[in-house]
Amino acid sequence: MSTPAHPEHGAEELCAAGSELYARALREGRLTAAEVETAPCLLKFGLLQPTVDDPSRLEPVTAAVALHELLRTSEERIADERRREARLTKTFAPLLRAQPPSAGAAGATAAIRMHSGLDRINQAISHAMADADEELLAIHSHPTHTRTPPALFALALERDQALLDRGGRIRTLYQHTLRHAPTVHTRYERLRGDAQARTLNEVTKRLLVFDRQVAFIPANTDRTLALEIRHPALVEYFVTVFDRFWHLATPLYPQTVQKASPNGITPRQQAIAALLVEGHADAAIANRLGLNVRTARVHIAKLAATLGSESRTQLGYLIACSGILDQES
Repeated sequence: MSTPAHPEHGAEELCAAGSELYARALREGRLTAAEVETAPCLLKFGLLQPTVDDPSRLEPVTAAVALHELLRTSEERIADERRREARLTKTFAPLLRAQPPSAGAAGATAAIRMHSGLDRINQAISHAMADADEELLAIHSHPTHTRTPPALFALALERDQALLDRGGRIRTLYQHTLRHAPTVHTRYERLRGDAQARTLNEVTKRLLVFDRQVAFIPANTDRTLALEIRHPALVEYFVTVFDRFWHLATPLYPQTVQKASPNGITPRQQAIAALLVEGHADAAIANRLGLNVRTARVHIAKLAATLGSESRTQLGYLIACSGILDQES
């Protein structure tokens, strides 16, 4: 007969099986080691101990004695942490004395910080999110080179909902390429509160601004480095950029179907045409519009076929002459 599995519970909790076995131990005076296998939390709490005459049997320990031992262990751990704090303070004391006056809390080191690694970046964002209670402004470009892991998606959703529950609001900008992304729609189906989203053909790289006081931006292409910015002038600049984009963007809801213009050129192809006229290569166009290069080239080929172009140079000329860049998307 197999031993029943021990139910999962908190580190400072006693399961029902443990409570029943402890009460039985108090009544009968002792238990066998095999009987206690279903409730190892009794041994962890020190509520049972081996008997002197037979170590295979366990006898109950008074709850007051067991609690005293546990608290003493906790007090020793706290004392160790305080001694560690004292050692760190002593180590940093000469460094703090040598620090120039201009490098205080208002200095550049406090106004701009670099975070390395996804764990540290997410920890810093979580701290800023926990301190915010008014507003989150966010820009999310199309991650053509990576996908958000489910764990990070769940973490972001939890942080956002906590802000909304505190009465805050969320404004998020995406590229048009994410307009029909399942993860985006799942996010807004789950969030409860003042959360709005809009989309544009082109946006900046990722940006997060909390309560118009602290901003986060990526510091490299794979987003393993991030800058935390608290300089008021820089944060105000990011907010201004966001507001300009927001007023130009299209609301995510209700959904609008992308229709072709009378001459057969879609809004997406118009955006590509504008970048072609500016002289951008296929890879640069794909990156700015959140597309992969193959998709961008398919749109360019359709554009060339619609305008009757036989070369890249001729395509630029025909775009300029066609007037399609003067049409509103």
